[in-house]
Amino acid sequence: MRLPQSLLLLAAAGSTAQASEKAARPRGVGPEFAKFYQDSTTFTCISNPSIKIPFSAVNDDFCDCPDGSDEPGTAACAHISRNSPLTVADRPGNSDLDIALGLPGFYCKNKGHRPSYVPFQRINDGICDYEMCCDGSDEWARVGGTKCEDRCKEIGKQWRKEEEKNQKSMTAALRKKKDLLVDAGRQQKEIEVHIAELEAEIQGAEVKEQGLQADLQLAQEQDQKVVRTGKGKGKLSAFSALAKGRVEELRNALVDVRRQRDETRDRVKELEDILAKVKVEYNPNFNDEGVKRAVRSYEDYAARDQSTEDSNGAVNRDLDEITKVDGADNGVNWEHWENEDEGCPDSDIGKVSLQPLCHQQLTNGMIVYVLAAYLPPSLVNFIEGKVVSVKNYLQENGIMPKPTEESSSDSKAVTQAREALQEAQDSLSSLKNKLRDQRADLEQDYGTASIFRALKGVCISQDAGEYTYEHCFLESTKQNQRKGGSSVSMGKFSNVGTTLVEEVNEAGEVINVEKTVIEYTRGQSCWNGPNRSTKVILECGEENRILKTAEEEKCVYAMLVTSPAVCAGGEEVGNSAPRSKDEL
Repeated sequence: MRLPQSLLLLAAAGSTAQASEKAARPRGVGPEFAKFYQDSTTFTCISNPSIKIPFSAVNDDFCDCPDGSDEPGTAACAHISRNSPLTVADRPGNSDLDIALGLPGFYCKNKGHRPSYVPFQRINDGICDYEMCCDGSDEWARVGGTKCEDRCKEIGKQWRKEEEKNQKSMTAALRKKKDLLVDAGRQQKEIEVHIAELEAEIQGAEVKEQGLQADLQLAQEQDQKVVRTGKGKGKLSAFSALAKGRVEELRNALVDVRRQRDETRDRVKELEDILAKVKVEYNPNFNDEGVKRAVRSYEDYAARDQSTEDSNGAVNRDLDEITKVDGADNGVNWEHWENEDEGCPDSDIGKVSLQPLCHQQLTNGMIVYVLAAYLPPSLVNFIEGKVVSVKNYLQENGIMPKPTEESSSDSKAVTQAREALQEAQDSLSSLKNKLRDQRADLEQDYGTASIFRALKGVCISQDAGEYTYEHCFLESTKQNQRKGGSSVSMGKFSNVGTTLVEEVNEAGEVINVEKTVIEYTRGQSCWNGPNRSTKVILECGEENRILKTAEEEKCVYAMLVTSPAVCAGGEEVGNSAPRSKDEL
């Protein structure tokens, strides 16, 4: 059966179009770079437009362009790199060119899977790189008889299955992260509220402390007006001390009054002189009744009995004696009364009738030795032992003061006021310490949106050989013996930060990736070495899990841990925590 001529022309046109499309895409060129290979006569180097070569030189297994773009399907330009050791002599006439590949690699279509680029070094190297080029097109020359069959169908199927699993895991991880963010936000809000409450409590406690301070001062002032004796003092000596102070106050007051009296006398004398002068010098014929009355009043004042000089002299002599300082030769000898001994005289020891002043002394144990003179030695030893036991019991239970302790001479009111003040001060100090700790916790860096606040204290572990490694978020890292041995601290929480980690990308290049790290320092010291420390490097994962632990250098450990806390997304605007738990 012959086909119509129109169909033959259409088929020929389609074949021509396909041929031209194939011609426009040399081997190894990706669709995003096809526009550079449309001219079938001349090729312009991608990174160096000033360099043009015949299109026939493309994929001729010889590197013509400085960026290697003329060899997308061979390994001829695989040596080109920014780190190339080539010198100016190795590339004459092109010394100012930037040595870098113009293409990301050899393009594999990978039909049934996802396309990718293979490093030029792997083209026709005799190895099937199915992880990057599942269709085997990177070994098109079949070097050494190598034939790489197309496995994209089964590899793509397995990849899609794994990708679906990863997507589900990522969705679950983001949901968990959002829960952590809500929990962290709630905890931070609670701390802020607690800080406000503590500040209010501290203000009230400070006012209370001031009131109790005033109460103590008032109690002490009132207590000073009462005669009290301390250990080793009698009532007479205590009273003499108070009396001495009172007499000193009265003496000082008398001196002030006498000084004021003398000043007043001088002013009166000065006024008398002024009036006497007026009396002598005024004109009686001048008709001023006011002056006349004043002169007559002064004459009556001057005519009175002014014979007080002798009496004033006697008073002054008495005042001089009174205002003299007390001592052994004048006034009261206070030292005598202050050192007056109120103890029992030796003559009283052994008498049946004891004086009242000796009661305290005898009750302190001397009576035992008084009676010992009338008892047999065996009975004395028995009584002494019992007395010592009873005395020790009373001292240990606070009923009787210990020999080394001074019994307080303060009144009960002063003691209670002082204890109340001390209790209030202790309470205020405790509140201030809590406020300081809460503020420090609020200022602590807990990562983005304070998310690690929700993980604080959560512990995970991993068995590795004879050890079990343990990581408690924001607390510590440990190395435990699996067979019940000792536990070694690998560090205590220091800070949350970031670090650069080297990773290999899909193109086979080593790049630096920034990751979150939790640092732990001040661990148990190594023998003949530093204190242990650990860097916990975090990666996104559905679960909090330790992947591996390694000792990078002596007593310095690196721990790779997965956690939903570092997965991308979940935060609200401004990296703040969401306010409620909702579905993604």
